[in-house]
Amino acid sequence: MNSNVISQILKFITLILVQVVILNHINFLGYINPYLYILFVVLYPVKNDRMIFMLLSFLLGILVDVFSDSGGIHAAACVTIAYLRPLVLKWSFGTVYEHQTIKFNNVDFGSKLMYFSLLTVIHHLVLFLLEVFNFSETLLTLQKTLFSSIFTILLCVIVTIIFSKRSK
Repeated sequence: MNSNVISQILKFITLILVQVVILNHINFLGYINPYLYILFVVLYPVKNDRMIFMLLSFLLGILVDVFSDSGGIHAAACVTIAYLRPLVLKWSFGTVYEHQTIKFNNVDFGSKLMYFSLLTVIHHLVLFLLEVFNFSETLLTLQKTLFSSIFTILLCVIVTIIFSKRSK
């Protein structure tokens, strides 16, 4: 196994453990739940095999579901953002993505923030639509999506800044 595969496995396991041990127990004001585990899907290498990526995204979501007793909603949300990721990458980064030269450490902060934000909002919208599953609770779904997305985006940006490799 090369170091990239080992690095991805460690990220996968670490993000699941942080999510289920620490972050699942945070619930501010009934609306704000951080979901840092989506960082695995967001930062997964672009050039890797798409079918393996979809499978890993499902596995990530289903493991969070098992530990959270949430019945598959995290798996559905993870597979959704994994499926839509190429469109969001193309929309956020344009020609850099089209030429397959994207490295998340080397892109400008605005594009990276747009990319994180779009995937996070899509994930949270799918997650909370499936969790609430009631059209009469649309306002609750939108509140949970908005507030949890803001908190998750901030957490993802902070974690990527802290753990990013400095490129020169």
